[in-house]
Amino acid sequence: MSSYSRISGTGSALPPRKISNDELAADLAERGVETSDEWIVARTGIRFRHFAEEGTTSVDLGEQAARRALESAGLQAHDIGLIIVATSTPDMIFPSNAALIQGRLGAAGGAAFDVQAVCAGFVYALTVADQFVRSGMTRHALVIGAEVFSQILDFNDRTTCVLFGDGAGAVVLSASETPGVLASALHADGRQSSILCTPGRVSSGQVAGSPFLKMDGQAVFKQAVHVLEDVAREALAKADRLPADVDWMVPHQANIRIMTHTAKKLGIPLDKIVVTVDQHGNTSAASIPLALDVAVRSGQIQRGDTLLFEAVGGGLTWGASVVDY
Repeated sequence: MSSYSRISGTGSALPPRKISNDELAADLAERGVETSDEWIVARTGIRFRHFAEEGTTSVDLGEQAARRALESAGLQAHDIGLIIVATSTPDMIFPSNAALIQGRLGAAGGAAFDVQAVCAGFVYALTVADQFVRSGMTRHALVIGAEVFSQILDFNDRTTCVLFGDGAGAVVLSASETPGVLASALHADGRQSSILCTPGRVSSGQVAGSPFLKMDGQAVFKQAVHVLEDVAREALAKADRLPADVDWMVPHQANIRIMTHTAKKLGIPLDKIVVTVDQHGNTSAASIPLALDVAVRSGQIQRGDTLLFEAVGGGLTWGASVVDY
C-alpha cells in the first residue's frame, strides 16, 4: 500500500518575449515613469522578465507546463486523477483554470479545481494534492502554478510594474512507497489583506474597485522576512529535519534580498539557493515550480536531494514544504 506522495515529473513554460530592465525602463520613460537597471537590480535582483503576448493566457502557459511535467513523469493525461492550479490570474471567473486545462489535456473524469493563495499558492496546492495522494483518493496528481501578472500591473507604478513576470510551472505527484513530500506548514493572516492585493471585481458588467495590483512594499518585506524563517523551521521540524539537511532551498522568487535573508537566518549557505528571480522576475504562484523545473533539467537538483520550498503572498498567506526529491 503506497502511503506517500513523491514528485515524479516537472515541467515549465515561459512566454517567448523576454524583457530586460533597460528595455522596460525605456518603455516606462515614454510614460514619464523613471526607473533604471541599477535601481531594479539593487532592490530586487531582477534583470529580466517574460511577458505574455496579447491573447496568451495562464491556461495556455499552464497547459504547456503540464504537458512537459507529464512527459517527464512518463505518464499520460488519463493517468491523472486530480489537477490543482494555483493562480491569481485565471482565464475566467469560472470555470476554473484546472477544469479548462483538464479539458485540453484530455484528462476528464478526475477532480479539478483552483487554489488562490497568490504567491504562496503553489505550496498550498502541493500540500492539498499531497493529502489526496496519501489518502488514496488518487495515484497521480498534477499541481500547476500559472500566472500572467503582466495583465494586472499598473505601468504607471514603478514600485510594482518592474517586479513581476509571466510563466507557469508544474509537478506530477505520484503515490510512492518511499517518502517524498515529508511535511508542510501553511498559514494566513487576513488582517493584512490590504498590503498586497488587487482590489477589484466584476459587478453588473463593470469593474468595481481597481483591476491593478497594489502593494505596500515595505510592509510586505517586513512581514516576509519574519514569517518565512518561522514557517521553514516549522516544516523542517515536522519533517524531523534540520536546516543543515537541506540540499537546495527553492524559495518563492520575489526578491533576492528576502531569499538571502531567509537562508542566512536558517544557516543555509547562499550557494544552496535555487535562484531564477534574475531571469524571470516574480511569477507569483508559478515561481517555485518554474525554478524547480529549471534546476532539475540543468542537473542542479538530483534525485535524493532534500528540498525546502517556502513562499509568502497576498492574504497574507505563507507556507513551506520539505521534500525528498
